[in-house]
Amino acid sequence: MFVDRLIEKIKDRGNPSVLGLDPRMELIPPCVRDGLGNSEEDLGTAVFRFNRALIDAVVDVVPAVKLQIAFYEAMGIEGLKAYRRTIEYARGNGLLAIGDVKRGDISSTARAYKQAHLDGPFACDAVTLNPFMGYDALEPFIKACEEEGKGVFILVKTSNPSSGELQNLVTENEYLYIKLARKVAGWGRGAVGRYGYSSVGAVVGATYPKELAALRKEMPGTFFLVPGYGAQGGGGKEVVNAFNPDGLGAVVNSSRAIMGAYLKDGKGEGVTLEEFKDSARREAIRMRQDIMKELKEI
Repeated sequence: MFVDRLIEKIKDRGNPSVLGLDPRMELIPPCVRDGLGNSEEDLGTAVFRFNRALIDAVVDVVPAVKLQIAFYEAMGIEGLKAYRRTIEYARGNGLLAIGDVKRGDISSTARAYKQAHLDGPFACDAVTLNPFMGYDALEPFIKACEEEGKGVFILVKTSNPSSGELQNLVTENEYLYIKLARKVAGWGRGAVGRYGYSSVGAVVGATYPKELAALRKEMPGTFFLVPGYGAQGGGGKEVVNAFNPDGLGAVVNSSRAIMGAYLKDGKGEGVTLEEFKDSARREAIRMRQDIMKELKEI
């Protein structure tokens, strides 16, 4: 079960946070692009070098990485090559890979997406899904959780400012996100691992701590993927509501805060590769300490 492997890596690292690899060209320092030009192939190489350096910096600190595929798709074929190489590098170094692809389409298309992102050229350990089209758009992925040891995180309450336009609609005297939570918990009953959690998880943003706490109570056996830490404003105090009293139940993602840590450290364009990696590592460790400090109080 994916969720069991994730929990074991969290326990091993003493850390429920993951590194988000959402490469922005403005965050890639010159030391990483040394010797490269501006061709599409060179830019793809630069992205992979950037990701590889970050993975090397935190490989013993975090249990997993999360790749937002949009940043790679925006670069075309060379970006997707970098996406694939990064997944392979992360998994080859003992990290779980979560593909933030947010797929969800009619059943035949869903099967093709599942083949691409769980079995084929972009195979990850888990992916994110959009439930708007209902169960048949998710079924191939959920069966992969039950039968193939894969994982999914289904959007329930997202971190963006306008998420409430749909997710907070009231139907039959309840918020839509609460109804969706019950659906996700039900869909996950066939994929429960030995720690009591399902490999069918939920995406719940750190930027809505009250909703986060309500959803934690509503779906105690569902593992959460929590975006919104760091650059979006969430911190340890906000994300602690994602966890159960056992200290488990969630992984918290940080992307820009770790990727751009060298800028916050005042290194700028003259940063060396080792300084870049040291800054990323310090931020990942600071994040771990921030979250674990709050977890000790629940």
